[in-house]
Amino acid sequence: MQNNFKNKNIAVLGFGIEGESAVKFLFENKAYVSVFDIKEEKEFENWKITDLKKKGVKFYFGPFPESFSGFDIIVRSPGIKPDSKAIEQAQKDKVVITSPTKIFFDLCPSPIIGITGTKGKGTTSSLIYEMLKVQGLDVFLGGNIGVSPIDFLEKITDKSYVILELSSFQLQDLQKSPHIAVLLMVTSEHLDYHKNIIDYVSAKRNILCYQKPSDFAILNRDYPASLESDICTEGRVFQVSREVEVREGCFIKDKAVWLKADGRLEKIINTEDMLLPGKHNWENICAAVMAAKIAKVSKQNIVKVLKSFKSLKHRLELVAIVSGVKYYDDSFSTTPETAEAAIETFLEPEILILGGSSKGSDFTHLGKIISEKQNIKAIIGIGAEWPKIKSKIKNEKLKIIDKEKHLGWCQAERKRSHDSSEVDEKKIVTIEGCKNMKEIAQAAFDAAQFGDIVLLSPACASFDMFKNYKDRGEQFKKEVKKLNTWD
Repeated sequence: MQNNFKNKNIAVLGFGIEGESAVKFLFENKAYVSVFDIKEEKEFENWKITDLKKKGVKFYFGPFPESFSGFDIIVRSPGIKPDSKAIEQAQKDKVVITSPTKIFFDLCPSPIIGITGTKGKGTTSSLIYEMLKVQGLDVFLGGNIGVSPIDFLEKITDKSYVILELSSFQLQDLQKSPHIAVLLMVTSEHLDYHKNIIDYVSAKRNILCYQKPSDFAILNRDYPASLESDICTEGRVFQVSREVEVREGCFIKDKAVWLKADGRLEKIINTEDMLLPGKHNWENICAAVMAAKIAKVSKQNIVKVLKSFKSLKHRLELVAIVSGVKYYDDSFSTTPETAEAAIETFLEPEILILGGSSKGSDFTHLGKIISEKQNIKAIIGIGAEWPKIKSKIKNEKLKIIDKEKHLGWCQAERKRSHDSSEVDEKKIVTIEGCKNMKEIAQAAFDAAQFGDIVLLSPACASFDMFKNYKDRGEQFKKEVKKLNTWD
């Protein structure tokens, strides 16, 4: 199959992680490669481009050309929309269009376990990977998690397993499905990229559409868009739930994880024995357990992983304990739904950091959760979306304090007796006006008392104040660790 690229004139659109990996792979397989990226050349690491140029790869920066008629194949990176003008024109020019994900699916000799969903796919993918690895299987992890699977393609055999985290961008024009397809929670997301929610859900469901009766589908029955996706697959369907017992699959009941398959009910582990925090992670754990069981991982090895697996970076990650206050980095939370899940995780008094740039989200339900929850003592509102979030919280619940005046409130609050179940007569103190992460972390520190939780779970994108969610999370961790050392 690889020889199909030999002597072909190929255009790679986008020079991100997957684009760069595709360029190297295609060059090694004797193709003539040209790279097109709308960014300026100075935005990339110079040595990478220089090295590839010396080998004969051509680079073009700025607006895409009007026609790609001189090329045999176009490789679309995930960030390039299939309905973009460049792709539409290439189709008119009858150029073959593929993607790094398509190339990998075409060439991979091993079974693929693919995971998608609005949130939870990185955690679930990593859990499955660890379970298969502990079992002693030859397993690889890649995809949207940050590693292009093309990079390890040469190492895979027919006895290997590949775990792929798959985004809607990667799935939307895929024409093959994984042997085991996992569809987690699906809610509104990436509506700045997709035409509408229907287009987004359709892209996610593409993970199922090409399955055969010998394949397996694992669906989260707690979300309608996921549950109703069973019509899209010919594979054997299992359900996962943290709310109800399912007919066949994995679920939470009586504070334990249970597996039901082939008429047999088996208890896997008590929820209190799992290290991964947050009830929202129970559904991810159930999906991972189900996938691992299909891959014939023993209960003993599944339990071993669940007792030791911690949160991934920026996903409800405990950063530090400062003066008895726990600081959590959940910067990966860029939707209201994920912020809600994080907020619901804790019973201790919470200080929330909310807001950021827009993704077109509806914050009505998030506002309701905040209004009704009794343990939220303060919110540090940041970014362009904070006013929109604030408008969805009951006005009588809020006590607005400017950043310049919050310290006086904090000092007064410390004179009050601290009661973990009642905070400031059920008022939520809202601190506004922080301009950077140093001010945000300091405001949280000033507002916090022994036993509190400080939670960065913004419910929004980060681009108005930070480079991305990783930058936001790393800055938070850096500033928190400056506050004090671990107790």
